[in-house]
Amino acid sequence: MKDSLYAIDRGNYPLPSYIARCAQLAMCLEVSSSPKPGNVDRHDDYEDTRYEHFLASAISMYPVIEEVSSETKGIGRFIRNAVTESARWQKGGNTHFGAIILLIPLSMAAGKILKEKDTFSLSEITECANRIVKNTDTSDAIDFYSCFEAAGVKVNPADEFDLQNQEAIDELNEKDMSLYKLMDIARGYDLIANEWVTGFKRCANCAEIIIDGMNGNLNPKVKTDINDVTVYAFLKTLAENEDTFISTKYDDETATYVSGQAKLIFGEIYKTNEDFNTILPLIKKLDEELLERKINPGSTADIVIAGLFISLLAGVRF
Repeated sequence: MKDSLYAIDRGNYPLPSYIARCAQLAMCLEVSSSPKPGNVDRHDDYEDTRYEHFLASAISMYPVIEEVSSETKGIGRFIRNAVTESARWQKGGNTHFGAIILLIPLSMAAGKILKEKDTFSLSEITECANRIVKNTDTSDAIDFYSCFEAAGVKVNPADEFDLQNQEAIDELNEKDMSLYKLMDIARGYDLIANEWVTGFKRCANCAEIIIDGMNGNLNPKVKTDINDVTVYAFLKTLAENEDTFISTKYDDETATYVSGQAKLIFGEIYKTNEDFNTILPLIKKLDEELLERKINPGSTADIVIAGLFISLLAGVRF
């Protein structure tokens, strides 16, 4: 990862407003990008969850992200508040739960760094976010537990704590279990938890892909179009990481298959050294297959949202 410095231009608006708008736009851009294999986008809905549900969820986040950008404590409470707002404004179920878990600490980090200066590097913001999540406590874990029913989230229970059992709250207090420690327990089977524990590296890598793509610096070449660059970042992230949302909903074998198909598509473009657009028919074919089988790489989408957020903070415009 390159460690370039990026200067922000927030105009005359307060910093929390700038950060909140970057988060909103990141969620809207991710769900709008197409073709994005298996996930809701502007052309494809699920039976119970539509494109408009994601837009409503993204817009609902503004006051929470604006508030969180001035804080470095209370991650669990802010995750709960964001989930509550999302559920209040749409009836499509779990739209952005994983993204919220990433955006809250990243927004805190952005606020902490950028209130003192107008530049940041990718490593600076992810390292700051990692320090913030390491400082969570038991109250954050308890607030996090309270989100699951409201978010409609399906999870793999941790070895020691059933995330859907309210009696586990007493055990959390007894063992002084912070939210970071909970994420550490889940790191082996949950991509979003793994990001917390490993320093948000995939989020930073995705941001770098988007920044490079919008500057015309990707190889193989992708035109500087925000839709194409977002699809490219999604596909590359999926090719390099088995999606744990698929593992939870189906099984590890299905997640391995989907990542393998993404790798094959990338292999075609590297093999022919042709423009990214030449593989769009292959992406569309995979998209149709996954939609038909109702296989959605949700964790990959969450990583891409975080990458878009960081890249927008860094000044990406289109």
